[in-house]
Amino acid sequence: MAADAVSAASERAAGVETGGILVLDFGSQFAQLITRRVREMNVHAALVPYDLSVDEILARKPAGIILSGSPYSVYDDAGPKPDAALWSAGVPILGVCYGVQLMAHQLGGRVGPSNRREYGPADVTIGVSTSPLFAGLGGNGVERVWMSHGDSIVDAPPGFTALATTDSTPYAALADPARNLWGIQFHPEVVHTPNGRRLLQNFVLEIAKAKATWTPGRLAEDAVAAIRAQVGPTDRVLCALSGGVDSAVAAALVHRAIGDRLTCVYVDHGLMRKRESEILREVFAERLGMKIVMVDAQERFQHALEGVIDPEQKRTIIGREFIRVFDEESTRAGEFRFLAQGTLYPDVIESTSKETKSAQKIKTHHNVGGLPDDLKFELVEPLRSLFKDEVRAVGLELGLPESVVLRQPFPGPGLAIRIIGEVTRERLDTLREADWIVIDEIKAAGLYRSLWQTFAVLTPIRSVGVMGDGRTYGNVLAIRAVTSEDGMTADWARLPYDVMAKISSRIVNEVPGVTRVVYDITSKPPATIEWE
Repeated sequence: MAADAVSAASERAAGVETGGILVLDFGSQFAQLITRRVREMNVHAALVPYDLSVDEILARKPAGIILSGSPYSVYDDAGPKPDAALWSAGVPILGVCYGVQLMAHQLGGRVGPSNRREYGPADVTIGVSTSPLFAGLGGNGVERVWMSHGDSIVDAPPGFTALATTDSTPYAALADPARNLWGIQFHPEVVHTPNGRRLLQNFVLEIAKAKATWTPGRLAEDAVAAIRAQVGPTDRVLCALSGGVDSAVAAALVHRAIGDRLTCVYVDHGLMRKRESEILREVFAERLGMKIVMVDAQERFQHALEGVIDPEQKRTIIGREFIRVFDEESTRAGEFRFLAQGTLYPDVIESTSKETKSAQKIKTHHNVGGLPDDLKFELVEPLRSLFKDEVRAVGLELGLPESVVLRQPFPGPGLAIRIIGEVTRERLDTLREADWIVIDEIKAAGLYRSLWQTFAVLTPIRSVGVMGDGRTYGNVLAIRAVTSEDGMTADWARLPYDVMAKISSRIVNEVPGVTRVVYDITSKPPATIEWE
């Protein structure tokens, strides 16, 4: 690839793409879903800080801009505000929830607390059926949407007209077509708005006329180019290989970019699932021909986690020890300037970072917020702006086996955050065996690929049981199974009763010390997928 092509591809991977969509992030936990929905149209979309100057925005030459929601109110002093010149930049803009309220507030309208907060499903009545934003929607004049707001637009700004209403929201959608400014109070990015994708498509492809050129092949090509642009011709890279989908695809991209200057390090910290280490060696070393160093650090991690029960502390300790192991291995193997990681965008948004200035922190991911301040490596994170489905598509494009690419997500801290309380060898062995049974039965039932994640959680609760006519007092184990498209929202899976019964029966009969099995029926939100 010529140098100018590498530079262009590197810029695209970093979020600079002529003719795409910029999503201004005002701190909504769903902001990245907007980005993902746009990319599903094969249109490049980048999530960027809300306070980019108009000059910085226009330098990217976007076809359109979408403003995300936010946990703030527009009339709060602390509420994030964009560059005031945004509204006259001449680029089509769609405001979503907080985004449309900002538009109204800053252009002369009035926003105030709603008489009745709308949270959840709502029916909007479409008042302007000829609006291009609602083309193909509301066949009977009504569209089911998902709301989440405590404020509403009370008076529209000059030049705007209402496009849709609800019983308590007079401006569920509004627009000033002459200035190409559009806004909706509901959330089209979530699955609970059935035709939300169509509405976004109307804005992205018909109103903004964005270019549909974003494909898995393009993602892989741009990621490889970005790696080559970052890593010098003689630099070596150490890759944090866990065996999960994310680190596997990251390793494959780096390997394609720089070949044998990549050394993969797999740290066996004793927190992995059953047979994890041997499966990983078979795939990456023997099948794919990558250089891989297997490090037995079980004692080290066990000692570091001794007595620790706080989940954030667990994550921090595991991230710290990972980096220290890599540091030691790099010293033994030679000089490494870079550390490659399989960080995804949901990791970044949930941990909060400079990319997500107004987001609320949910939890620290070990490869985002758990890194030590004295990190000696420069990070290579080719997946940092991608979602899980995009990562899988890139993995298949690179020729990775489906057994690796289509695996359910597994957290970087491993089983440590699926053990509530202290992590001990005995508790790890208990959870490992139970988790193996859960996955085994889910696969046997043909459900594995239809579920986002399925796993066992060892609780700190003990419960009375009866076995062999005798009293027992053992562990309570929870089963978690969810459906999701991206991991940012999830619903608990309605597993068949016979499958649940078989899982429970096998666990209490085959795993010593477990007397009771329960099933988690909480969705995300309000819960997270993992328990810690």
